[in-house]
Amino acid sequence: MGKSKVLVVGGTGYIGRRIVKASLAEGHETYVLQRPEIGLDIDKLQILLSFKKQGAHLIEGSFNDHKSLVDAVKQVDVVICTMSGVHFRSHNILLQLKLVEAIKEAGNVKRFLPSEFGMDPARMGHALEPGRVTFDEKMVVRKAIEEANIPFTYVIANCFAGYFVGNLSQLGRLTPPKDKVYLYGDGNVKGFDLAGQVGVGHFYHIFYEGCLTNFEIGEGSEEASKLYPQVEYTRMDDYMKIYV
Repeated sequence: MGKSKVLVVGGTGYIGRRIVKASLAEGHETYVLQRPEIGLDIDKLQILLSFKKQGAHLIEGSFNDHKSLVDAVKQVDVVICTMSGVHFRSHNILLQLKLVEAIKEAGNVKRFLPSEFGMDPARMGHALEPGRVTFDEKMVVRKAIEEANIPFTYVIANCFAGYFVGNLSQLGRLTPPKDKVYLYGDGNVKGFDLAGQVGVGHFYHIFYEGCLTNFEIGEGSEEASKLYPQVEYTRMDDYMKIYV
């Protein structure tokens, strides 16, 4: 398999750091967007410098400077956006749309992976409010990508084990509860803040409707274990043993 020039946008985040590491490990010429907006965030700067030490190239570019984004994109074949979408009604949709415009203008990108990595928004048109906005916004980005005729891949990772398994899907924690466990009902539980309402709504779709499993993978899509059979996957019961 040939090697690519890969630009990771959002490389200092939870997913981004792992994408950068994987890209370097696979031998791809790896670039990481260094945004001046990090300001005095020393932790992010140190992460970026660690990438450089490992062999990655840092490219300065700002979402407030369209030309700088275009110039960055022109240096690579593949763009992977890993900006976090956990902040409800965040401005990240606007940033991704700016990135789409830069990729469109550059005209050289062979593959774009937008920041998805969750439930497939195309299957969530019926999702409960207020959480459905996260799916609606992803569909806006998809529409822009496809209208711009940019070659794309959507990565549907569903729920990350680190966030939803060890805590038995209890809100506000990452480790298993020892005293009590909340059983969720129809998604209309009162008394939660906005983030809690979004979480409970998502749990309804996942655990009651089974939205992550009650469908067949269609044409043009592929299950990850078939694409990467060499990866040693961890079964759920083995994963849970780390918390014992």
